[in-house]
Amino acid sequence: MTLSFILLYSMTVFIASIIPGPSMLLALTHGMQYGAKKTIASALGNVTVTLLQASISIAGLGAILVASETVFYLIKWVGALYLIYIGLRIFSSPNNFVSQYDSEQPDKFNTLKKMYLQAAFVTAGNPKAIVFFSAIFPQFIDPNSAYLFQSFILLALCAVIAFGCFMIYAVSGQKMISLFFKANVGKYLKRVVGGVFIGAGIGLATSNK
Repeated sequence: MTLSFILLYSMTVFIASIIPGPSMLLALTHGMQYGAKKTIASALGNVTVTLLQASISIAGLGAILVASETVFYLIKWVGALYLIYIGLRIFSSPNNFVSQYDSEQPDKFNTLKKMYLQAAFVTAGNPKAIVFFSAIFPQFIDPNSAYLFQSFILLALCAVIAFGCFMIYAVSGQKMISLFFKANVGKYLKRVVGGVFIGAGIGLATSNK
């Protein structure tokens, strides 16, 4: 595995990860709700499932899951319903949902746990990630070199890139807070964000394989 291959792989994964999607939307939302520091918990949830999906693909099980339309569509529909659920929850949240990170929360551990699990569920609900990893990994693994070592490098890079992209959105969400407050549109923001999550869920459910 040459340096040029590593750079090409990193760029490919970065572009695929940074493109706005359900996970990045959640990162932006958590950044606005809880601040970038707490959103590290969400990023870890995203990374955990991303590594699991990537490991499944490297192990060759990804091809089996992709070939099984029943499993694929089951995961997709569960993920779509969960996104819609999040959207509805945001709609029913307090008007100050974008300022929660400014207040002291006595149940900090439960909040972080909830953020971690929410990010994990959103990431797991996108079976297309397995399709992506199943397609990309064979392109960057040299059959004449140590397979396990190459797999470790690819997974490590994937984890770092996924975490970095998630936190870019989280920091952006926190930075947007002051703008929303100054413009006095914070109370309308939840409707927009909730609507986007519901739209993302519907889009995932109706998308072709």
